[in-house]
Amino acid sequence: MALRMDTRHNHEVPGSVRLIRSESLSPVAEYAYAATAPKDARLIFLAGACPLNDDGSTAAVGSYVGQAARCVATMIIALGDAGATIEDVISTRIYVASDRQGDLGAVWGVVRDAFGEHDVPSTLLGVTVLGYDDQLVEIEAVAAVVD
Repeated sequence: MALRMDTRHNHEVPGSVRLIRSESLSPVAEYAYAATAPKDARLIFLAGACPLNDDGSTAAVGSYVGQAARCVATMIIALGDAGATIEDVISTRIYVASDRQGDLGAVWGVVRDAFGEHDVPSTLLGVTVLGYDDQLVEIEAVAAVVD
């Protein structure tokens, strides 16, 4: 499987994550199939970002979209606390407590829009249950930064 650089869609900025597309795989995916980090990068492994309010209660109860938005906001705060931004994310894993593709698609839309042009390799999973009461969404991320 040959990987290629496509200057329209692959990002390569000194000291940052490089997103890679593959000519051998479907072009309909809304994300890069691979990403690399600079050799001297510090990796940041975030815990799953959960849809929790400041008081610890679950935000947007019953709303996949609302919880996805809260998870993205939480992820961005955690990234900032670790010295990174959303542009430093190298991959994500998104968990959705549903067996309906429509629910997964709604969550994906929020995450995709948050990342914009920085469309990192991502895995979207439907799961049975998540850890907090009324939790429907959780987002895991890995970032890479050069200090």
